[in-house]
Amino acid sequence: MAQQMTQQELYGFLEDRFECARACAECARVCALRVSTPDPDAGAEREQVRRAGIVCSEVCEATCRTLTEGDEQDADVLRIQLEWCRVICLNCAQAFGSRPETEKSAASCRACAAACTDFIAALA
Repeated sequence: MAQQMTQQELYGFLEDRFECARACAECARVCALRVSTPDPDAGAEREQVRRAGIVCSEVCEATCRTLTEGDEQDADVLRIQLEWCRVICLNCAQAFGSRPETEKSAASCRACAAACTDFIAALA
């Protein structure tokens, strides 16, 4: 971000940033809904999935806040936050697995990870 961008590059950068923030917000929303009601009869695996959703929701919310705070952040700080979010989302999608009841949540996590990857590339 220290280099001069053309207007076209700036628009692309802002679009990528917005898409990533949108994907993070959606992932956080879906994960929070998924885990908002703990199941008292849940086994260890279901509890692990619930906890993965909680962590993913919190990291996505933090990333969304970081992305919407303005353009004064250091590119290295953004990369670290985005990479953290990407890894957490992929881990959460894996924890959700391919069970039908968690399919939407896993898809949101994968979409968020992809948006983070795209935005990291835009920062290069």
